[in-house]
Amino acid sequence: MPSLSIVIPARNEAKTLVQLLSHLTSILPGVEIIVVDDGSTDDTAVIALTHGAKAVRHPYSKGNGAAIKTGARTAGGEVIVFMDADGQHDPMDIPRLLAKLDEGYDMVVGARQRGSQASVGRGLANHFYNRLASYMTGHKVEDLTSGFRAVRAEKFREFLYLLPNGFSYPTTITMAFFRAGYSVAYEPIHAARRIGKSHIRLLRDGTRFLLIIFKIGTLFSPMKLFAPVALAMFLLATGWYGYTYLSIRRFTNMSALLYTGSVITFMMGLISEQITALMYRDEER
Repeated sequence: MPSLSIVIPARNEAKTLVQLLSHLTSILPGVEIIVVDDGSTDDTAVIALTHGAKAVRHPYSKGNGAAIKTGARTAGGEVIVFMDADGQHDPMDIPRLLAKLDEGYDMVVGARQRGSQASVGRGLANHFYNRLASYMTGHKVEDLTSGFRAVRAEKFREFLYLLPNGFSYPTTITMAFFRAGYSVAYEPIHAARRIGKSHIRLLRDGTRFLLIIFKIGTLFSPMKLFAPVALAMFLLATGWYGYTYLSIRRFTNMSALLYTGSVITFMMGLISEQITALMYRDEER
């Protein structure tokens, strides 16, 4: 079995860490456990040390993604399991994630099943993100935002420069793995209700997740975005031209503008595809 590290980003999670770390050490004795204290004002770091975990402290809060990057750089294992410190993720699910990873996958995501979402609104938002990410990557994405996952450390570190410092790291790493051609699998889990108050703000972080999807999409598969927009503008221009031709027998400036916009948008997509191809060629060298 490859060496294993467990990375737990935590901010003011001293109450939940006691039970989580006790459970982890009983299930996986001797495994490297790294608690990244993201500027906590409680005893998060002290609790981690007293329960045999390695504590890495940020002097101030940098964000969940920043804590993940710190943990990934610190981890010594060939495989890293990322999980939350708020009591949502069951350590008993870790062996199932590792067993799935051992089948030849590069990342296994704990996919939350029905009833695991914190609210109806968040569940609907995650469903929308999953559908959009599936279109952008060309693969079925069952849970885009799950923070419970097992990854091969070497491949995960390839994308550290892409990861945002906020709560969007699962979104970015999932899409990056798919577009890079790495194997991703999903393992069904049930996530419990978190203990304490969530640090995620639905409107602010939801908008950020959406922007991250488009950002990664344009980085790895630009034509997935540009081609539909160009086609929509072309069809709109044709429809408007048909209407004006039948009504006033004229080709209007609006039709010309839409046709021009569709061509420019399509050409921007082609140029972006060429830039992406050059980027991959440079990385392979």
